[in-house]
Amino acid sequence: MPSVDERPVAEGGGGWDARPMLAAERGGFIDRHDLWTQAQYAAAAQARRVIDELGLELVRFSFADQHGVLHGKTLTRAAVPAAFRSGVTAPSSLLLKDSSGRSALPVFTADAAKGFAGAGDVVLVPDPTTFRVLPWASKTGWVLCDLRFPDGSAVPYCTRSLLRGQLDRLADAGYDLTVGVELEFHVFRGEEAAVSRGSQLLHEEGLDRVDDLVQLLQRGLQRLDLPLRSIELEFGPSQLEITLSATGAAAAADHVTLTRSAIRQLCQRAGYHATFMSRPAGTATASTGWHLHQSLLERETGRAAFDPGPDEELMSSTARHWLGGLLAHAPAAAAFTTPTVNGYKRYLPFSLAPDRVLWGADNKGAMVRVVGGGSDTGARLENRSGEPAANPYLYIASQIVSGLDGLARGTDPGPPTENPYAAEATLLPRSLGEAVTALAQDPAFADALGPDVVDWYSRIKRDEFARYLAHVSDWEQREYFDLF
Repeated sequence: MPSVDERPVAEGGGGWDARPMLAAERGGFIDRHDLWTQAQYAAAAQARRVIDELGLELVRFSFADQHGVLHGKTLTRAAVPAAFRSGVTAPSSLLLKDSSGRSALPVFTADAAKGFAGAGDVVLVPDPTTFRVLPWASKTGWVLCDLRFPDGSAVPYCTRSLLRGQLDRLADAGYDLTVGVELEFHVFRGEEAAVSRGSQLLHEEGLDRVDDLVQLLQRGLQRLDLPLRSIELEFGPSQLEITLSATGAAAAADHVTLTRSAIRQLCQRAGYHATFMSRPAGTATASTGWHLHQSLLERETGRAAFDPGPDEELMSSTARHWLGGLLAHAPAAAAFTTPTVNGYKRYLPFSLAPDRVLWGADNKGAMVRVVGGGSDTGARLENRSGEPAANPYLYIASQIVSGLDGLARGTDPGPPTENPYAAEATLLPRSLGEAVTALAQDPAFADALGPDVVDWYSRIKRDEFARYLAHVSDWEQREYFDLF
C-alpha cells in the first residue's frame, strides 16, 4: 500500500478535508517546541485516518540507535493520538550502549554527559511521513522517530538528526545528495543450514531454488512501500543482494533502516535467519558489503553535478574534488562505513572488496568506483568499503563530511588505479580500533559533527573493540591449548 506521504493530504488533493485532524495533533510537546513541518502535521492526520480505516490496533514507534538498530515502543490504538501530540519517552541510556547492550559511558556519576545523567528519558518524536502498515504483523503500523530531550532541545546523538544536519550543510553549499543502495546479506535455514550452495554469481537456477524466499522478500518489501529494485544471488552460500532505487539521501537512510529490519522479521517468521553481519562463521569465501552510490544535484538548476563537461572525462571537477575528499578521509570514515569488529575481516586483496584507499574507472576492486559518465544514468561514485551492518545515517553522513571537505579544499584524487590490490597505496584500517583512532585524529569530522559526537561514538566503539581483544577465541583455543 502507498506510504502516507503519497496520499491526498487536504481538501482538493483527494476529496477529503484534513484540517479537523490537523487541529487534533496540536497543543502538545511537538507543537509547543515547533518540531513538525506543516507536511508532517498533514501526514499525521493521514496516518490517523489510515489507522481508523484499517482498524489497526498497534503502532510501533522506533528510532535507530548508534548501531543502526531499531528500538522503541509499541503503542495501542488508543495511545497513538497522544504520541502524535507529545511523542513517546524512552531511557536516554539506549544511546550510550555498545553492541552488547552494555552502557559504555557513565550515567550515574558526575561524568555523565549533559542530558543523560541518571538514565533519564528522551522523547521519541514520530515522523509521520514515515508511517507504514506492516504487512507481516496483524493490524500493526510502524513509524520512525527522531529524538529530543524533555525540554525540547536536540539530542546530540540522534543519528537521524545528525544526517539531516550534514544535508543542511550540503544544501548551504548548493547541492542535494542522491543515494543508491546495494545491500548484501546471508540467509540460513534456522541459524546454520545454508539456503543456497553458492559459488555461481547471478545463477538463475540457484535463485530459483530459493524462490520461496525471493517471493517472501519481494512481497513484504514492496507492500511496505520500499523502493525494491532487484533481488540477486551472490557468490557465497546463502548470500543474497538487494538493490534499492536511487533517491534522496535522507529517504535512502530510512529505507535501509526499514529494509534490514523487515528482512530479518520476514525471515524469522518464515523459519529463516537473516543476518547483515559481514562475515558469519562458515562463509569465509564470500563476505557481504554495502555499496553506496552517490551523486550530487545542483539545487538551483537541478543539473547532475557529477556529469563530465565537454572537456572532461569520466566525471566533472566537482565529482573529482568530492572523490578526493572520500579518499582523503577514508581511514576516519571507516569507523562509520565499517563499524563492527567483524567487518574488517572483509578487507582482503583479490576479493572484490577493497583493502586500499584507491579509486578506479569501473573497477570493482577499488574502494571507490566511478561509473556512469556519459550514460543515461549519469556519473556517480560507488563507495565499496561499507559493510551491511553500518548505521545508514552515519554512513551517509560520513560521505558528506568527507566530500564537502574535498570540495572546500579542491582535493585532487590523483589518477585512477588499474590494479587496486598491487598498487602502493594507503591501506584501509586493519581493525575497528585503527579506524576509531583515525576518526579521533581527523579534524574534519570534529568540525562537522562536533567534538562531543566524535568522542561519544569513539568511546562506544573503543569499548566494543576492547571487549573483542579480551575475548578468548576458538582459534586461540585450538592453536595453543594443546601445543603449550
